[in-house]
Amino acid sequence: FSISTYNKMWTDAQKDLDIQLRREREEFLQPEKDRVKVFNMLATSYIKYMQIFRKLEMAHDQLVHQQKRTVIRQVLDGVIGRILEMKKEMVELENSEFHYIDNILEDLKLLPEDIEVPIPRYFIKEKLEVLQQREKILDQILLNAGLQTQKPLKAMTFEEAIKIIQVAERARQGRCRAAFMKQIYLEEKKDRQTKLQVQMGPHPDDAATCIQKVWHGYIQRKKTEKMREEEMIFLGMSLPPHHLKATSISQMRTGQTNALQGEVQERHEEVFVKDKLRETEGLNIKETLQDQISQCFMECRHIIGKFPDYPTEEAGGSMAILSQKTPEQVAAELAAKEEMALQKKAQKGKKEKEEKEKAKGKKPQKTGKKEEEEGWKMAPSNFLSIMEEGNSQYKAVWQNRDEGWDFLQDHDLELIKEEKREEVEEEIRVQVDELMQQKLENLKLAVDGEKSDKQKRRRSEKVRQQVRRIQVMSLVHRTIDSLYRELVEEGLLIKAKTVNLSDYIGEYSYLGTALRQVDVEPMPSLADVRQLIALYGILPLGSQTVHEKAPLVKALLLAGPTGVGKKMLVHAICTETGANLFNLSASNIAGKYPGKSGLQMMLHMVLKVAKQLQPSVVWIGDTEKIFSKTVPKAEEEMNPKRLEKILPKFLKALKAQDRVLLVGTTNRPFDANVKPFCKVYQKIILIPRPDYASRFGKYFNQVLWKHIILQNGGAITNLLNISCLAKVSDGFTQGHIVQAVQAVLSELRLLQMTRKPLRTAEFMTSLARQDPVYKEEEETFK
Repeated sequence: FSISTYNKMWTDAQKDLDIQLRREREEFLQPEKDRVKVFNMLATSYIKYMQIFRKLEMAHDQLVHQQKRTVIRQVLDGVIGRILEMKKEMVELENSEFHYIDNILEDLKLLPEDIEVPIPRYFIKEKLEVLQQREKILDQILLNAGLQTQKPLKAMTFEEAIKIIQVAERARQGRCRAAFMKQIYLEEKKDRQTKLQVQMGPHPDDAATCIQKVWHGYIQRKKTEKMREEEMIFLGMSLPPHHLKATSISQMRTGQTNALQGEVQERHEEVFVKDKLRETEGLNIKETLQDQISQCFMECRHIIGKFPDYPTEEAGGSMAILSQKTPEQVAAELAAKEEMALQKKAQKGKKEKEEKEKAKGKKPQKTGKKEEEEGWKMAPSNFLSIMEEGNSQYKAVWQNRDEGWDFLQDHDLELIKEEKREEVEEEIRVQVDELMQQKLENLKLAVDGEKSDKQKRRRSEKVRQQVRRIQVMSLVHRTIDSLYRELVEEGLLIKAKTVNLSDYIGEYSYLGTALRQVDVEPMPSLADVRQLIALYGILPLGSQTVHEKAPLVKALLLAGPTGVGKKMLVHAICTETGANLFNLSASNIAGKYPGKSGLQMMLHMVLKVAKQLQPSVVWIGDTEKIFSKTVPKAEEEMNPKRLEKILPKFLKALKAQDRVLLVGTTNRPFDANVKPFCKVYQKIILIPRPDYASRFGKYFNQVLWKHIILQNGGAITNLLNISCLAKVSDGFTQGHIVQAVQAVLSELRLLQMTRKPLRTAEFMTSLARQDPVYKEEEETFK
């Protein structure tokens, strides 16, 4: 039963998380000077969190119960964020984006697949309808603008068309003739049987035997089926009859991995519960709040001699005064506030005095000694509190919960009521605040004779609003739809290719630790690249909570030789997160939006649409040209350096809440001015050519040569030596291998595949015509 399986998976993940949180509290709070020990601690925790992440993601995707999914989602976001924080600490400790932890994996008896970063499926599922609708709109705009054509029909000659029509017509006539002849045959057979029955008639004994045979068979099957069901119920392998209906519904809904339907159903139930609570308890809540606020007014007037000012909406409204405090505590708080104000005033005067002395030439005396370095200490986390809250919620509500009665596994009404009661109270409190604010002003006027300064506030607020309107009107005079359409028509917003991160095939490096022990820096593997793309590109873009609180990565640079799959990775980020793709490559924006004002307007439009329809990826191909030392004469008209000064401002405009990522790709990063180049791209990922393990993949099913040959319609036989091809193609990239395979597997060669299998030597010629990545170029990249 799948529900019990995924419930157990969730339980195991929560137990592992509880152990890990205990370790966090015990180990990471103590300073540590041994850097090797620190890295081992961090790497072990990273692996443990990755295993918890995989279990939670699977349980969240497969469970149907919406309230369980909500709790899992909270913990899942916390675990993702903590993984990114761990990664940041490891990078700062080793001064490298790539880490080699094969020795730790060996100690824990784990495989590299166990730390592969899973892509949460809710990134796409939760907004599937929106993405499908956006894709339709994009296709229609491209079609109308002539930038995309419908799939072309196969052209044929007039004679070929006539032959196809003749074949179809002859087939139609044959089918009609066959049907007609069949009808005649059946009619003749029926006539013969009728004549025979009239002449002889059926024998009564034969008819009785036939009926008995059918009846005995039917009864025996029913008895056997009933006995089997009773036996299964007795053995505990099946549920009693009165539970079968509920079980079948549960199994059917468990099979539906798409959670959208369940969420819509729960939303309807939540609305119903909320309306019911508002109807039954709303009046009592309103009266209670009004009484409490009135009592606070009277107590405050009794203590300080006048009515207090009503707290603003930003300060929390009546929540700020509805505290469980006695009048004496309120008076003490007010006195403390006055004392604090006096202290601040004194400090301000002291500061001004120091500044005056400094201006006269006197140096203020320095106090205290330089703190001694105690060793490495873990930085404070933004996600530990989220995980601990989710963990405590699991323990309080779900850990020991009896769910034997809940066959549908959809939602719990009592839990919904508890959640929605708070929302109803908050809505009613806002209404009560408006009434009580007016009442307080009337009391002040009637009792104390004070005039409300609300009119003054209103006037100043009106002036502020007018200023804001003037500023905003220049920005929002156009709709997002019109800006979106213009960017698509100009070719700045393009359609991302559908490619998953798992399609980027590459093996793990098993010699990384051994090479570093002899002071040799190994080249990163393709599996390491895939992991960094998931950590820096996909996970933050997919989750708003993670992006806001995790270490912020605004820009990512993918650097590597031609053909290693840089553009493919850009498209994979968009596919896995459902992000829009903007192309701001120098070649793409050449001649568009000329001048400084045109450039500013273009970037403003891109930024506005990217933020509004987030997540978004802004891609700059051949990005080294923007920061190049000298512009070649052939590229002067393209003006590749026009983005150089404005790009840092573009990044500065991106805040933590904006799920927008700048991705640059380059095959010649050494041509750029290093200082401004590295200032823009805070994360640089080196993508190497594939190693032997990635090209051959002996131990795992990630075989680059085999995958590309099968993808292009080829067939693998014993005559094709994949190991030999992997060895010979040392130095060549994935792009080179694709070109070689496509050159060999032409339409004619595919037709000959059955009688003439592929041989190793066929790929050698086309591979030899291409230039490999030489060792000198690889060293330059490093």
